[in-house]
Amino acid sequence: MKKRMLSLLLCAVMTIGTLSGCGSKTEKEEKTTEALGNDAEGEVTEVKIWHDGDENIMQTIADCANEKLAEDNIKVTFEKKSGLTDQLQLYGNDESNGPDMYLYAHDSLGTFAEMGILAPITDVISEDVMADLLPMTVEAGNYKDTQYLMPVYYETLLFMYNKAKWDGEVPETTEELYDYMAAHTDVDAGTYALVNQHSTAYNVAPFINGFGGYIIDKDANPGLNTQETKDAIAYNKKFAELEADGDYNTVTALFNEGQAAAIIGGPWLVSGIKAAGIDLGIKSLADFKLPNGNGLAPYSGVQSIGVLKYAAENKKEALAKVLEAIASPKAGVALANKSNCAPANSKAYEDADVAANEMIMAMKATAETAQPMPNIPQMSVMWGPAEEFLAAVNKSGEDIDTAAETYQQKALDAIADMQ
Repeated sequence: MKKRMLSLLLCAVMTIGTLSGCGSKTEKEEKTTEALGNDAEGEVTEVKIWHDGDENIMQTIADCANEKLAEDNIKVTFEKKSGLTDQLQLYGNDESNGPDMYLYAHDSLGTFAEMGILAPITDVISEDVMADLLPMTVEAGNYKDTQYLMPVYYETLLFMYNKAKWDGEVPETTEELYDYMAAHTDVDAGTYALVNQHSTAYNVAPFINGFGGYIIDKDANPGLNTQETKDAIAYNKKFAELEADGDYNTVTALFNEGQAAAIIGGPWLVSGIKAAGIDLGIKSLADFKLPNGNGLAPYSGVQSIGVLKYAAENKKEALAKVLEAIASPKAGVALANKSNCAPANSKAYEDADVAANEMIMAMKATAETAQPMPNIPQMSVMWGPAEEFLAAVNKSGEDIDTAAETYQQKALDAIADMQ
């Protein structure tokens, strides 16, 4: 899906690998060697997991799993596959050449579930294994009332600000934020209080969801012409007028070059921000209250594990142990401390180092209002009409009601064309 890149970039730009976590490579190798040591200890069961993410993050997960599973003679191997969706379409029913499991952004779930290649995750593990996982992340892996995925880590949009440029306290409401923007923005001079990709659906979703609107619902009904969505887009428009042109490269450059005091963005921006020498402050979008009293509610991308149907039938016991190891608080702490990922396991946030990580804790706070990005196949064709709608309103000045009907019909046509 169009926005999956955001999830794939999560943590990759922030991988540091020097903090405490699961066993080091040497410890892992020693434990694996012991497990492989002699035939008397039993045959090793290999569990292969395909992914399309950052190798260092996958190594962190593998280290945690293999450290815990060495005595069970189970070895986890992550294998990177570019174009993972296409690879699973080719090999999802091929036991000889396909994986046992895959780790990928949750928004692909509907496509894989409709292919019939996945086993419900609850066929392999009990619901107790996921009892400590954040509800929003668990919800992301549910499709048509069946739990197919187990979440591992996630991302959300954040309010990110330059402490040297921001004047005073960060506001608590969107109206106060707008007043601050109006007082601290000089469009003619090219200086801004806040910049955002105001005509990108992913970045406007916090307003749409917060107003009770939706881009598309779980039953594949587009919501571009609902009153709540139109109200949100009208409200976003007044912010857009003070946020430059909304292009990703433009708003990123404005923030990194000190011409904007704040930006709405995600973890994928952090490496560039740090390279620019900015003293970065972070606030959860959920902390900004809309006029209706709701917090801003961004989409969340959740990196999750799915199990191939043939593997669930043939390796159920081994897969269960692997999933339990990856779901553990220890694995979550390692992901946070070594790779700067926001773990799905709520108990991982009790770790002192994790609790001291401003960005991770802001994402945890945002998880209270965040909505999982829709995981239905039809979402893939919704980005175009939604963003054309936003551009028509924000950049061309079209009437909201008229534009809403136009792009709602375009969305319906695009979905019909998928049949």
